[in-house]
Amino acid sequence: MTSKKRLITSSVLCSGVLAIIMLPAGVKGLRADGGNNGANGGGFSAPNASGVARTVAGNGPIDQSGPFFQSLGTNGRSCATCHQLSDGMSVSAEHIQARFDASQGLDPIFRTVDGSNCDHNIDTTTLAGRRAAYSLLRTRGVIRVSLDVPSVRDYDIVSVNNPYGCSDNSVIAAYRRPLPATNLRFLTTVMWDGRESTGPGAILNGNYPQSLISDLGQQALDATNGHAQGNGLTAAQRQSIVAFEMGLTTAQAESQAAGTLAAEGATGGPEPLVNQNFFVGINDPVGLDPTNPVPLSFNTKIFNAFDAWEHAGNPHRQAIARGQAIFNNRTFTITNVAGLNGATFSNGVTGPATIVSTCGICHDSPNAGDHSVGAPLNIGVADVPGGRNVLDTSYLPVMTICQTPGYTACVQTTDPGRALISGKFADVGKFKGPILRGLAARAPYFHNGSALTLMDVVDFYNSRFTIGLTAQEKSDLVAFLSSL
Repeated sequence: MTSKKRLITSSVLCSGVLAIIMLPAGVKGLRADGGNNGANGGGFSAPNASGVARTVAGNGPIDQSGPFFQSLGTNGRSCATCHQLSDGMSVSAEHIQARFDASQGLDPIFRTVDGSNCDHNIDTTTLAGRRAAYSLLRTRGVIRVSLDVPSVRDYDIVSVNNPYGCSDNSVIAAYRRPLPATNLRFLTTVMWDGRESTGPGAILNGNYPQSLISDLGQQALDATNGHAQGNGLTAAQRQSIVAFEMGLTTAQAESQAAGTLAAEGATGGPEPLVNQNFFVGINDPVGLDPTNPVPLSFNTKIFNAFDAWEHAGNPHRQAIARGQAIFNNRTFTITNVAGLNGATFSNGVTGPATIVSTCGICHDSPNAGDHSVGAPLNIGVADVPGGRNVLDTSYLPVMTICQTPGYTACVQTTDPGRALISGKFADVGKFKGPILRGLAARAPYFHNGSALTLMDVVDFYNSRFTIGLTAQEKSDLVAFLSSL
């Protein structure tokens, strides 16, 4: 694959120098916890709609003096602009809007290099112009990612209908959420489309964690040059950024309804997660990593943080425990998921057309909830509205992609996903699954911000896979997810 990366979106750096320790105007409650909060020598707590999330550093208080928080480019951004402590080291659309209002659209996150819906035929000289130009960033929390179509590929992008003007079919404008720069030791793929973990960068059991550290370092460099419009990083700067990120752990710590998530024997919050065992392929459901020496033994019980609350006196704690049980145990039929159904895995196994399993088949890492191996999948989130996608993706461009030679198969999508990296038609619409911890702090959800709430997420899965959840079960599942 020889295509050039024109602009790199970041799970590490898409940031601005504006205060990470201060919430945007009108948002209150972020606090430095100091040396007595938890087992790791301090951290930061911040309120969200579900309660309070906390980020801790494994080696003591969170140091905000390093390169992660410094402007290393030319447009005022640092890693911290899109990776805020207030937002679980991502950035929420709600707080982006607050920053727009406080700065009249001049905060460093609002830059036309990638923050605007398009980078031509726009007016950012007036407040009204900036409000229109940055509408997707304000409302969906998405950054515009510009990627060249690979020169070596088995498809053509026949047409692009972008309502914002970036309709080039050789340089694709995609719109994606900044991934959280925390809990990174659980990663098996860097970036939504895995471009930093491609080829020799693949994260496998036999090369972890060196491969992950290398991928994150390269990604920090690419993001500095792209998002911050910089001119490189020193080796020391790259090392510092990666070490800082790898030392962070984030989780919801308090629930508005259930109180502290570590009460009555529960193990919510970031402190237990610091010591969570992990290796690549730790709970691989299908055998994707040929370097994994552990025999295939998939355990659907992904989370155990709230086992102790099954019979709690507090009904809200019981709801969280019921939601965890649904996540772990509720089976449903999985079909038409490219990368899973019908795929041929490295162990020689071919995924069946129909799989009966649980949420854990795609979220298998214990107590983290991401893939324990690299596994880009197409579950339909990038589909155009209608059909299997009940999410509102009407604000996104629509692309028609046809397989070559002969255009024997064509699909419509709002984002080619992994196909822009691999050059393979079979990879259209495939993305990695994110780590689930700290969800409540970083709405909206999915790569394109199409689910504004966790209930939207649950409704999508319930519809997509015909799970048949009752209203009570959906409420319980949301209570659980918002407590991660």
